[in-house]
Amino acid sequence: MSYKSILCISDLHIPAHHPQAFDFLKLLKKTLKPDLIVNGGDELDKHALSMHDSDPDLPSAGGKLDKAKEYVKELESIFPKLIEVDSNHSSMIYRRALKHGLPRAYLKEYGDFLETKKWKWVDDLTLTMSNGQRCFFTHGRSADVLKVSQTMGMSAVQGHYHTKFVISWWANPDNLFFGMNVGCLIDQKSMAFNYAKNFRTRFIIGCGIIINGIPRLLPMVLNEKGDWIGKIV
Repeated sequence: MSYKSILCISDLHIPAHHPQAFDFLKLLKKTLKPDLIVNGGDELDKHALSMHDSDPDLPSAGGKLDKAKEYVKELESIFPKLIEVDSNHSSMIYRRALKHGLPRAYLKEYGDFLETKKWKWVDDLTLTMSNGQRCFFTHGRSADVLKVSQTMGMSAVQGHYHTKFVISWWANPDNLFFGMNVGCLIDQKSMAFNYAKNFRTRFIIGCGIIINGIPRLLPMVLNEKGDWIGKIV
């Protein structure tokens, strides 16, 4: 099956997502009418389960999960069908279980504990675009997405790198290929991202879309107060 229009989102880090991210996604859906939505991962933040030190002033793992599930239901109402790509945050539970010797049989599938109905969960994803070329979707294999594309021998899309929002191109004698980093949809003011408050480079809020095999970046432009301006640019 080939897809004419693929909306590529990533790194919501629910419940640390930008408070207007869902409004932005609703307008993208209404305006661009994508055939398929691919979420490049890190849909939940899971700060309390991190291998790194957790901020004691943030909610517990259980409290954050309860809140996150409310937002997941809202996101599911926007995108009832969605493909989720595995990522470092989504795999966190299973990596912690492996570290402590817990058999996988004791664990629920990811979609089960989030209680989603028609979302599909994959490790990585290769799709055929409407121009007949293939595109590889992954969470984040290299800070240079062009290397991911060249390694796979096809176009590539990824998230993970919150400050990277770029489309790069390369070609061989037969075809033209792209690599696209789609930024994130995070609220950088969230306490979960206090570690980045003094970074000179800021997170780039937005996502991407592929239409007839051609990628386009969709920035979520914010005003001086950090609020979304309410339109697609």
